[in-house]
Amino acid sequence: QVQLVESGGGLVQAGGSLRLSCVTSGGTFSIYAMGWFRQAPGKEREFVGSIRWSVGWTYYADSVKGRFTISRDNAKTTVFLEMNSLKPEDTAVYYCAADRDSRSWNPPHHRFGFWGQGTQVTVSS
Repeated sequence: QVQLVESGGGLVQAGGSLRLSCVTSGGTFSIYAMGWFRQAPGKEREFVGSIRWSVGWTYYADSVKGRFTISRDNAKTTVFLEMNSLKPEDTAVYYCAADRDSRSWNPPHHRFGFWGQGTQVTVSS
């Protein structure tokens, strides 16, 4: 079983930056891709972006493209979400997720089977 633990959320002013981390453990050798999602109060969960674990290819939703960057460490144990130029509408609980079942890179179509507990990001205007 893959375990995921997010951290790095907090309160930031509009225009500011935050860096979220998601530490992986347990069966991570079989991860195909990692993704980030967010869910604002009263709204459906939204896909933010993903990274192909082995080669580092990335994909972003239009709503965050050019502002957010997904990366991983060389040891392939941690995935990051660097968020710049934050807007109040970025306020949400952010979740990381692991895909161990996909066999081809076709974002945003992934098969995320493992999820973290989430970290709150609040952007004030």
